[in-house]
Amino acid sequence: MSYMSGFGNSFETEALPGALPVGRNSPQKVNYGLYAEQLSGSAFTAPQASNERSWLYRIHATVRHMTRFERVDQGNIRTAPVREDGNVPIGPMRWSPVPIPSGELTFITGLNTVTTAGDAETLSGMASHLLFVTASMTREHLSNADGEFLVVAQEGKLRFRTEFGVIDIEPGEICVIPRGVIFRVELIDGPARAYVCENYGGGFTLPDRGPIGANCLANPRDFLAPMAAYEDVEGPHTLFVKWGGELHRTEISQSPLDVVAWHGNYYPYKYDLRRYSPVGAISFDHPDPSIFTVLTAPSESPGTANIDFVIFPERWLVGENTFRPPWYHRNIMSEFMGLVYGVYDAKPEGFVPGGFSLHNQMLPHGPDADAFEHASNVELKPVKLTNTLAFMFETRFRQRVTAYAAALPSRQDRYIDCWSGLKKHFDPNRREPR
Repeated sequence: MSYMSGFGNSFETEALPGALPVGRNSPQKVNYGLYAEQLSGSAFTAPQASNERSWLYRIHATVRHMTRFERVDQGNIRTAPVREDGNVPIGPMRWSPVPIPSGELTFITGLNTVTTAGDAETLSGMASHLLFVTASMTREHLSNADGEFLVVAQEGKLRFRTEFGVIDIEPGEICVIPRGVIFRVELIDGPARAYVCENYGGGFTLPDRGPIGANCLANPRDFLAPMAAYEDVEGPHTLFVKWGGELHRTEISQSPLDVVAWHGNYYPYKYDLRRYSPVGAISFDHPDPSIFTVLTAPSESPGTANIDFVIFPERWLVGENTFRPPWYHRNIMSEFMGLVYGVYDAKPEGFVPGGFSLHNQMLPHGPDADAFEHASNVELKPVKLTNTLAFMFETRFRQRVTAYAAALPSRQDRYIDCWSGLKKHFDPNRREPR
């Protein structure tokens, strides 16, 4: 695949020489008989720093897609606000990996909503999904008007053929498909499983580094956008549109992936999470998980994200006289967490690759009993956590569990027992040396 590097850059790319107009966006006639079309990811009058749009030069204008739509069964896809009676009490929840089904599942039929939060109608909140793909989409395409997709590959490789070009990802990589972009998903080397965050709010961006300065965390140069690659294929194709929490379908007479050239700053992209440069305490204390933010979707409240996408990658632990795993906490954010590969240090047992957990707003959570005892008594030498990659979809809203997720056989009904072994150590006559 061919890519261009940089986050938020305004790119230009053409699959045929001269397909991009020079000096103007919409000339009277475009080379090759193409149609000029703008795709806007923000309001026209958004400030320049947050204004998102791209110009696409395509074989057919997308108004050709506006044939008669019909509403179709959305399967296990849910959109906030939705409250299904899953008979699940509040509290921490965890699931073992859900096996990849044996039946034929595409990106659409294999998307299963686990939680919803906020309200898509007000452009705020999110949904978390499990994705199982056992079959490539053939002459089928999808556009999501409700939000953007952030896809975290966990098992198997996926190919995203988009209006803007082609993106491949493997475990350890992510792909972001912005709101409204048309795409289809194909398998590369067998069935695949992934986690998906659907962001109803403003698009993901890089977090401000603040006093960290110009470097570390996710560096813009490591984000890759696709080069233009078009399909000139006539014949019946199906376009699905997720709109208002419903799934709609229409039949069109050509491939919608017919963009010969494009320029702008609104496009799909990929990122290799293994290139993330973590920072942390080099003297004492365990830092807030926000220090591991890869991407953030800001809200109207400064400093409070609609969604933070946070990872816990390979890194050194060097804190002296410090409880190194995450401390016990209650907080305003709700955390959907998954493990791509390896072992998560705060939950060494029961939380395995492909599994996921939910720790909701203001409900206590933290290391299990074994992790607490080990971290409290181990000799604190510098230790490198290797071959590990966990992540969180963290939002300011409560995450409501769907009936699908509540009924999964892999739900660990006794997850809360992982804290039952925490002992009372209180002794008013014992003081630890400072």
